[in-house]
Amino acid sequence: MLQPSGKKKDMPASEAAPVSGRAWLMLALATIGFAVNFWAWALLSPLGPRFKDTLDLSSFQQSLLVAVPVVVGSLGRIPVGALTDRFGGRVMFPLVSAATIVPVLYLGLAGHDSLAALLAGGFFLGIGGTAFAVGVPFVNAWFPPQRRGLAIGVFGMGMGGTAISALTTVKLVNAHGMANPFLITAAVLAAYAVLAALLLRDAPGRTVPTEPLGRRLAATCKLPVTWQASALYAVCFGGYVAFSVYLPTYLKTGYGLAQADAANRMAGFVLLAVAMRPVGGWLSDRIGAVRVLAVALSAVVIAAFVQSLTPTLAPTGTIAFLAMAAALGAGSGAVFALVALLAPANQVGSVTGIVGAAGGLGGFVPPLVMGSLYGTYGSYALGLVLLALVALAALAFTGTGVRSAVTRRTRRVAQPQL
Repeated sequence: MLQPSGKKKDMPASEAAPVSGRAWLMLALATIGFAVNFWAWALLSPLGPRFKDTLDLSSFQQSLLVAVPVVVGSLGRIPVGALTDRFGGRVMFPLVSAATIVPVLYLGLAGHDSLAALLAGGFFLGIGGTAFAVGVPFVNAWFPPQRRGLAIGVFGMGMGGTAISALTTVKLVNAHGMANPFLITAAVLAAYAVLAALLLRDAPGRTVPTEPLGRRLAATCKLPVTWQASALYAVCFGGYVAFSVYLPTYLKTGYGLAQADAANRMAGFVLLAVAMRPVGGWLSDRIGAVRVLAVALSAVVIAAFVQSLTPTLAPTGTIAFLAMAAALGAGSGAVFALVALLAPANQVGSVTGIVGAAGGLGGFVPPLVMGSLYGTYGSYALGLVLLALVALAALAFTGTGVRSAVTRRTRRVAQPQL
């Protein structure tokens, strides 16, 4: 009997497919690269409250400051994902890491004295966010189909680079001055770029597309999985990104926490989401991505509605935010298990680029909405209600259109065995 989640009866045999030690090494190197680039990508977020005070920014300007790297890094994933399909992760990982060094040094040494300078530096800091679109097709090519949910989930733990930024940036600035965290991050990026150039190798037999970039992107846009996964990732990863960049501001403004305390709590949110991402991928390999997404989105709906009531932070607010972190992390892992299942092998990078862009854009809009709503009403409640309603819509979509697409794909694969 075919399972509605997309799981096939011959799964145990597929799971026995061997994975080489070299594949695990490549996965580890890619995950480190993702974390380092995301560390750089998130440098401005923990400093948002400081810049708000020192530069006398409005709530909207502060939201814009932390959102600009997100949107640039998101849109940049579209061409970077397509270029990774063509040139491979061995070329693209060192290139992206080296390119990110420039805006990091600029922000640390010269670009933090005005809003215009910060926005300019933040625009190019977005390059670091494109590393995600390099790693997914790179890792996908190294692993057999029934291990890709777990493998891409493990790679997704690199988004914990934002936690490194949250835990260290404010402390380093307070102890050693504004330039210090930026100089350290630039040095780590340079070290990784060299390491990646020396050690990374693309998977043997990797399918290299020969069509022009524009034609490949057009073909990718015609795939149903591109838009199905984009819609879900905009909610799951977009929600994670939104909270990872805006939670310090939310906690400081809404609950009166000190900047360092708010940053530490945001790091806890990030770490839980990071830990749950491979769990979401692993579960998707076993019970199906649709089921994992259904549970995760249901949890987001409930937790967002609870938090919209602005409960006390201990324990209700903390529980609500941690529940959202776990659900958004697991849901993000499940979305890319879905991509690994439905996307053609030679288009995974292009699909990843567009899906990743949707996720990042999903994280760009909420901070702006939250800042605007707070500036208008003096409360974040309406923004959290909107999040719950969006998650509810995504849940309905998962149970209808996405479930049908997975079922059709499973029937096509199983047909020769009938």
